[in-house]
Amino acid sequence: MSKIGRPSLKTILKGTTVAGLAAVMLSTGIPAQVYQSYAEPVTVASPQVPSFADVVSAVSPAVVSVRVKSDTTPASDDASNGFSFGGRGFDELPDDHPLKRFFREFGGQMPNGRNQDRAERNNRNGNRQHYMRPVAQGSGFFISEDGYLVTNNHVVADGSAYTVVMNDGTELDAKLIGKDSRTDLAVLKVDTKRKFTYVKFADDAKIRVGDWVVAVGNPFGLGGTVTAGIVSARGRDIGSGPYDDFIQIDAPVNRGNSGGPTFNQNGEVVGINTAIFSPSGGSVGIAFAIPASTAKDVVADLMKSGKVERGWLGVQIQPVTQEIAESLGLAEAKGALVVSPQNGSPGAKAGIKQGDVITAVNGEPIKDARDLAKKVAAIGPNKKVDVSIWRGGKAQSVEVTLGNLASDEASKAETQQSQQQAQPSSEKALANLGITVGPSDDGTGVAVTDVDPDSEAAAKGLKEGEKITAVNNQQVATAADITKAIAAARKDGRTRALFQIESQSGSRFIALPINEG
Repeated sequence: MSKIGRPSLKTILKGTTVAGLAAVMLSTGIPAQVYQSYAEPVTVASPQVPSFADVVSAVSPAVVSVRVKSDTTPASDDASNGFSFGGRGFDELPDDHPLKRFFREFGGQMPNGRNQDRAERNNRNGNRQHYMRPVAQGSGFFISEDGYLVTNNHVVADGSAYTVVMNDGTELDAKLIGKDSRTDLAVLKVDTKRKFTYVKFADDAKIRVGDWVVAVGNPFGLGGTVTAGIVSARGRDIGSGPYDDFIQIDAPVNRGNSGGPTFNQNGEVVGINTAIFSPSGGSVGIAFAIPASTAKDVVADLMKSGKVERGWLGVQIQPVTQEIAESLGLAEAKGALVVSPQNGSPGAKAGIKQGDVITAVNGEPIKDARDLAKKVAAIGPNKKVDVSIWRGGKAQSVEVTLGNLASDEASKAETQQSQQQAQPSSEKALANLGITVGPSDDGTGVAVTDVDPDSEAAAKGLKEGEKITAVNNQQVATAADITKAIAAARKDGRTRALFQIESQSGSRFIALPINEG
């Protein structure tokens, strides 16, 4: 009979985990000093996380700091403004902007409050003013080996001299080629025989919410700083202009990052950092970048001629809400409602009228007022276009030869968009709308002499002293005219009527329900 020997200590401990060694020690009586000599080090598998080192190594030589010299001028301490883009502060956003509504609804202090407090203290201390330093700083990046680089318009806007600082510390003089305030883009050029490392624009249509991105720039003048995050949202409208279509990212972006690039994992530029929302002045994870698709076309125009020319229709527009769509007999709340065409504008000359809804341009459907502005601008000046409109319950089309949106005067007429939002209503007839009307002083329209503060008309912003000039695009001069227009709309099966309102601030439309009681 064979004799089975006792297993050796090494055999016992071989392959035993550290977690089980204590049990072995207790069961065998082996001293701790003995089993520790046979224990192997514990290793933990590290999770697979993305590394951007290769991307950063490749693109960093193309990213620069931009120093801008300008005359010393009075400036507000806008480091505390909630919104920072192109010198625009939080207090300049429309009252019904979603960010302002957020602060009102949640009882927070408006971000400009710190500025106001500081200004009051300065006044009490002898009206001391703050002045900008004669040198401002931002970021930029090369897009060609011969020295063309992109930055923000608000970085270079008031500059008189420009210096580019490379990532190795080399300083080079640059000249301004062109700038575009409507998209906040600018192009500089460094003239030297040196060949520069440059980067390319990505196809941002392929970028998805949740994709990783890397921002490189010059925050607070530190130079060559890399941050990472994801795409938080697309198509953001932050109230800076009619062409807003920003990519929102959560990569930390701070003052000085303006004009710097946001890269995808292939080292391609998906956006140009231009704005942050920050009540504190620092990053709170909400930054906005100009899409590469927008930047690519604008930059090409600036490099070619130093300016950007856009098509111009010349009409003031506002969104089509569901209530407005129902009042006009539209099947969907899409298109852009014409508040008024500017006198002498291409739209006015072609016969576009107040109350028309522009539904398509050259057969391409218009989603909203912003979409119309972008499409018309992209077509360019002096081009004939077919504009589809909805008028009087019927679809029509007019041919328009677009003008040139090259001047600020033309821009104002094109970009003004009423932000009035129609709210649901339960009132069902003119007598129940909560308004009192009378003859107007100039004989045009019907004057609003009183508005019930609890009425739906008041909720839609109708005020005493304003005028009702038309109902469903029919001019009105008396209360009877209003009643007649409402009756006609009700006969056509509509549940709402479109009221055109005039005030000192301009003209706008509101939709009021006309259901019978």
